[in-house]
Amino acid sequence: MYPIKGCRGFPVREATLAATGLEVEGIGDREWVVVDGDGEFLSQREHPKLALVETRMTVSSLRVKAPGMLTLEVPFASEGDVVKVRVWDDSVAAVTQGEVADAWFSSYLGKPARLMRFDPEHTRLSSHRYTGALDAPYKFADAFALLIAGTESLADLVTRLSKAGHAAVTMDRFRPNVVLSGLDAYGEDYIKRLQVREMQLRVVKPCARCSVPGVDPATGEASDVVPDLLATYRGKAEGVMFGVNAVVAHGSGGTLRVGDAVEITLDF
Repeated sequence: MYPIKGCRGFPVREATLAATGLEVEGIGDREWVVVDGDGEFLSQREHPKLALVETRMTVSSLRVKAPGMLTLEVPFASEGDVVKVRVWDDSVAAVTQGEVADAWFSSYLGKPARLMRFDPEHTRLSSHRYTGALDAPYKFADAFALLIAGTESLADLVTRLSKAGHAAVTMDRFRPNVVLSGLDAYGEDYIKRLQVREMQLRVVKPCARCSVPGVDPATGEASDVVPDLLATYRGKAEGVMFGVNAVVAHGSGGTLRVGDAVEITLDF
């Protein structure tokens, strides 16, 4: 779960599979976003120190921490104005979260910034180019409700890094929502559908990675080592691939749990 787009997430033992992606206690993945003074979203691409912003959920608030900053509490019940923000080419309705939250992120980033929450009255759909006739809603994620990656794919990358004289990396660099084990390395590339009890996820495309996997989530420092190595063997015309994007096809409202058996349908 990543409550704030671009900030540090946290593992959960179980989560509700909402139509828009993972939810815990009614709070969704990428429910919030940080934007600049013009309403343009901010990410680790240009602000790698966002990787150090920790998020947790209390009974009534989103709790945010970062080095050198006092703890920020953002009440779930807070109400604000509805404004438009931009995430890539999308204009998305968002709810302001108050001057205290805005001042916190502005101070931390050293530039005007505002914290926004996804407007529950707004619907944002993934491109039908990839989902076909399926309407697939999501919040402030880049383009789809879910990102899936495999442990064997990470293990292969770590082996290649070691052979090149570089330190191992962890899966949190790739910010997936669902991690699968038991596949061959990069076997997720060939998944068409995943079935967990009544829930079905549809894989719609491989995920082209930007520079974010180059950011060390432990230090907030950026490096080209991981992106450059991936490009040597995972580069395609569309970009450097790691993980796959997925949408919810059936069974929204069900519960996904760590350790669930997954039935997969492959498409070669």
